[in-house]
Amino acid sequence: MHPKPIAPRLYELRLGQVNAHLIDDEDDGLTLIDTGYPGSAVAILSAVRQLGRSPDDLRHIIVTHCHEDHAGSLAELKRLTPARSYMHTIDAAMTREGRSLRPLHRGPGFLNGLIYRLIIRKAQSAIEPAEIDHELADGEALAIAGGLRVIYAPGHCAGQIALHWPRHGGVLFAADTCASVFGLAMSPAYEDIELGRQTLSRLAREDFAIATFGHGKPITGGAAAKFRRKFNR
Repeated sequence: MHPKPIAPRLYELRLGQVNAHLIDDEDDGLTLIDTGYPGSAVAILSAVRQLGRSPDDLRHIIVTHCHEDHAGSLAELKRLTPARSYMHTIDAAMTREGRSLRPLHRGPGFLNGLIYRLIIRKAQSAIEPAEIDHELADGEALAIAGGLRVIYAPGHCAGQIALHWPRHGGVLFAADTCASVFGLAMSPAYEDIELGRQTLSRLAREDFAIATFGHGKPITGGAAAKFRRKFNR
């Protein structure tokens, strides 16, 4: 697995069915957003080395929510690197206890129904417990990689966050608020679908040129306009 450039110093790591993202900041080291399924640490650290960096350069791991495909390798990466971990307060409690799933309901549309039946219904409810060093709150400004703003983004998961990075015309790390597998669409599953719609409407009012997703391809230009056309209510 090779790190795929999205923008200068921003890379997508394709870890099977899910993506993680890596920011390589010249002054602040590496910031990893999400960790993939359990067993993904080797692939992530291989990508780090391909960038000419070492595991010791991984300083921050921000986990967008507690599901196994996003938080699954956090415990292992904390053992192998000096990185501090960050997560919203609601999901931090789950991850510390090794719990990764609350009840989910399928998202709208035929394809989402198919993905839900084939993949999501089989999701594991437990991961290796991991400590969270810093609990995140809505609107919090992190002094990481030149500044990352936390956006509380519930619906798919009660403790999910998105992130806004002001570089490159604005980058939205949308996590699983929506997906971009077969074009921009709602995610295949939500804990609360109406809350998920409200979150997407809120994200559509942000300014960003690039959007990345937990599942699917990034949008590398005009991303906010596409969100507004799709999700603004």
